[in-house]
Amino acid sequence: MNDGMRAFLRIALMAAVLGATACATSGPPLAVSSASTAADAGMVDIQSLVPDMRLEIRYAGPENFVGSPVDGYQAPKCFLHRNVAEALQRVERELRDQNLRLKIFDCYRPRRAVLHFMRWAQDLGDQRTKPQYYPDLDKRQLVGVYISPTSGHSRGATLDLTLLRCATDDRCEPLDMGTGFDFFGDIANTDSPRVTAAQRVNRDRLRDAMRKQGFENYPMEWWHYTFTPEPTPEMAYDFPVR
Repeated sequence: MNDGMRAFLRIALMAAVLGATACATSGPPLAVSSASTAADAGMVDIQSLVPDMRLEIRYAGPENFVGSPVDGYQAPKCFLHRNVAEALQRVERELRDQNLRLKIFDCYRPRRAVLHFMRWAQDLGDQRTKPQYYPDLDKRQLVGVYISPTSGHSRGATLDLTLLRCATDDRCEPLDMGTGFDFFGDIANTDSPRVTAAQRVNRDRLRDAMRKQGFENYPMEWWHYTFTPEPTPEMAYDFPVR
């Protein structure tokens, strides 16, 4: 078997595994709630519990794989169901004792944002973000593997985040996780053998801290965590983040 065939089979196997996982996590079609605000949905702003929580809500601005603000994000805020937010508050509190902090990239995601992702993925003429977010993949490979018409984020118990190390409260630097947020490729898998020993330690540190408070990692993305059991596992929401 030549090198080209080996590479083809490796990509095909990875796509099959990721596709199966994506289907397993998306589950049956969700009912869409009529809630028009976070309060109606039983969600709270994480900064109501942790006022100085570090946020970098990527979809509220242009620094993301779509390359523009995403539908439904009218403000850079993080909403979660209250018990999920309280669990995250406990994670943050324990990490601070180790001179570490959380930085959040995304929390609740409106259904309309998920549909925006699908439209972007199907627009093969838009390749602006390929060098940064999917350099080794054809855009047509993203749907069904990395991008789905449903998302656990729309249920209000899933979030994306990383770790910071802080010398003081005002001097924090992100830990090296081996890829940036939302990188599409197998090196972003939490247990990828392609990362360095130090990067693996950092990923494990985040996973251990989150798991202790009831969050489970999605193994294809080191940054992606869901609180279990989910408060509303069969209900999606579409109120705007504002």
